[in-house]
Amino acid sequence: MGVNPPFLCEGGGEVTVDLWQLVEEAVSPLGLDVLEVHFARGELLVRLERKDERPITVADLEEASRHIEAALDREDPIPGSYRLLVESPGPKRPLFTRRHFERFQGLKAKVPGPEGFTGRILRVEGEEVVFQVGDEERRLRIGTFRANLAEWPEEPR
Repeated sequence: MGVNPPFLCEGGGEVTVDLWQLVEEAVSPLGLDVLEVHFARGELLVRLERKDERPITVADLEEASRHIEAALDREDPIPGSYRLLVESPGPKRPLFTRRHFERFQGLKAKVPGPEGFTGRILRVEGEEVVFQVGDEERRLRIGTFRANLAEWPEEPR
C-alpha cells in the first residue's frame, strides 16, 4: 500500500469529486504537475511545479488558476463559497516521487511523523531513498512516506 500524494480535506462540507484528479486534469495540458491539494476552512490550496523542472512563473500560476477555476465551475465539487489559492512549491516543497528525491539529492529533507527526522538526501537506490541522519544512513521505501524539502538549493533545480 503506497502513500498517495498530499491531499487533505478538513471540514467545510462534503467534497463530491476527487479534487486532486480534477486539478491534475486542468493543469497537465499546461505542462504543470500537481504537488499538493489541500481544502480547509473555505480555502482550496493548490501547489504546482513545471514538468520541465524550470522555475514556475507568475504567468504559469495565473494560467493554471484560470484552468482550475473553469474545472471547478464546471464540476462544482465544493458546496458553498471558497477561496482558490494557486502557488509554487515554495521552500518546503513536498517530496514524494523518485524524481523529486533524485532532483534534490544532496539537500536536507524533513520526514514528519512519530519517528520522523531531518536528513540529507544521499541517493536513490532501486525503490529506496537513502538519507544521512547524523552518523547513520536511513532508508525509506518510495511510496511509503512523504517528505518536505528542509533547505533550498542555491540554484534552481
